[in-house]
Amino acid sequence: MLIRRVLGNYLLPYRWPFIWALMFMAVNAATTGAMARLMEPVMDGVFTMRDRSMVWPVAIAVLVAFTVRGFSDYFHSVLMNRIGQHLVADLQKQLYGHLLEADLAFFHATSAGQLMSRVMNDVGVMRGTAAECLTSIGKSTLTLLFLVGVMFYNDWRLATGAFIAFPLAGWFVASMGKRMRRVSFNTQVELGNFSAQLNQTFQCIRHVKAYGMEERERTRVGAIIDRLFALTCNSFHVQSLTSPVTEVLSGFAIVAVIVYGGLRVIDGHSTVGALMSFIAAFLLAYEPMKRLSKVNAQLQSGLAAAERVFELLDNPATIVNRPQAQALVIPTVDSAKGARYDVHFHDVHFAYADDTPALRGITLEVPHGQTVALVGPSGAGKSTALNLIPRFYDVLQGSVSVGGRDIRDVTLASLRSRIALVSQEVALFDQSIRENIGYSLPGATEEQIVAAARAAAAHDFIVTLPQGYDTMVGEHGVKLSGGQRQRIAIARAMLRDAPILLLDEATSSLDTESERAVQGALRTLQRGRTTLVIAHRLSTVVDADRIYVLDQGRVIESGSHGDLLQHNGLYSRLYGLQSSGTEFNAAFAIA
Repeated sequence: MLIRRVLGNYLLPYRWPFIWALMFMAVNAATTGAMARLMEPVMDGVFTMRDRSMVWPVAIAVLVAFTVRGFSDYFHSVLMNRIGQHLVADLQKQLYGHLLEADLAFFHATSAGQLMSRVMNDVGVMRGTAAECLTSIGKSTLTLLFLVGVMFYNDWRLATGAFIAFPLAGWFVASMGKRMRRVSFNTQVELGNFSAQLNQTFQCIRHVKAYGMEERERTRVGAIIDRLFALTCNSFHVQSLTSPVTEVLSGFAIVAVIVYGGLRVIDGHSTVGALMSFIAAFLLAYEPMKRLSKVNAQLQSGLAAAERVFELLDNPATIVNRPQAQALVIPTVDSAKGARYDVHFHDVHFAYADDTPALRGITLEVPHGQTVALVGPSGAGKSTALNLIPRFYDVLQGSVSVGGRDIRDVTLASLRSRIALVSQEVALFDQSIRENIGYSLPGATEEQIVAAARAAAAHDFIVTLPQGYDTMVGEHGVKLSGGQRQRIAIARAMLRDAPILLLDEATSSLDTESERAVQGALRTLQRGRTTLVIAHRLSTVVDADRIYVLDQGRVIESGSHGDLLQHNGLYSRLYGLQSSGTEFNAAFAIA
């Protein structure tokens, strides 16, 4: 089933090179059979009868056979390897593209190390399998067919007896193949665990050292390595077992050939040349048979890897465009005011995979051009509500609309192109500062990038770096401070110039001076844009047009800063605690 899927879906575009490769394989196999067949005139005509007229024709025929065999082997090997590499490269591209379209919930449920193992280790195994198996299976099978034909042509009785070894060897190889596939599958799983553990350790190395957990991590990784060692040894054991079994069966077969064939020659029922031609064919057939037994083990490893790869490909994304989805186009009522990108939550319910409610029927509005803040204690549902707007998740009940249109009725690309996001988890690529800022607007000019950096209060520190805007930030921006990383992210959002702005603790990593500068830039950026803000420090949202207070997935208060203070509810209490300098982080952390 897996083989049919791989060949049917990925081999079809390369069918003509594949046909040419098969033709060269057939030529190679035919010349191998011809070499065995030429043993009869060599032995009978040249050595036994000592016929001078046979020497040059037979010698030339042997030379031609070797020459044709050599070139055909080259051409079919090159073609088959290219096809195999194309096949796996196409699969790898499809897998990576599929993962890019996967839901955010999928990435939260699957470790990055496991995904990297699927894309690199599993596909890497498939790459080696495809290159080797496509070449060896076709060539070895055709060679066997031609050599068996030569054997039956020389002596069908002798061939029938000798041929018993082939199905016995095939049965044993098939039984070992099933075991090999199980071992290979478990090995790939452990490799995924290994990658995941390494990824987690290296990302958290600062904490590993701070808490003195080196020995614990060494023990955990050591246990995985030990399991990989045991599985690898088991794999070698299974693969190596086919060789002695094949040798023994072949030994019995060749003994039968020598005894029976020798007696027929002695009795005058056959010639020495015919017997030598038969033995040559049998010995030549031994190599492709042995190669097929080894290829089967490799094939099972590739199929085990393919099973894991297709498991990912068969996991469909749920956040997708509806069949009738259209681009988000907001009708312009007043040409002077332009399109109205207001955001509405209407009786929205949402729960994560564990069915724990995160939002319990919230209704709120973010009017066009205004700034609305969501505040509340940890777990209140603030970040969940924000993540629903770009459809990182879909509501369970109710609706979220932009410009009066349900966001599930518009295409994801058109929706997200209207949104700029700055979150507390700054995501920087291991590229230059210029490339990180320009990521939100492909093709942005140098002037636009510098202007965005200036607006985000980032330009001054960028120009002091050794390479300025060409400075590499390192993995996750490790070469920059937390405040610098945050300002780069803000500059990226400013460059996008989207009508909807989502700020999830956008200034949480900034010191007081930097925050003051960035807040001024953010106020400029927010002007005329529909802005939803999640803030830890309430002092940063006192100027919001409206503030919604969330608690346990419900909106319990709303109004302006002054209104909420007069209401003397949860907001007033939290604001008082923060203003008085009381430790506030635990009660008012990010959801």
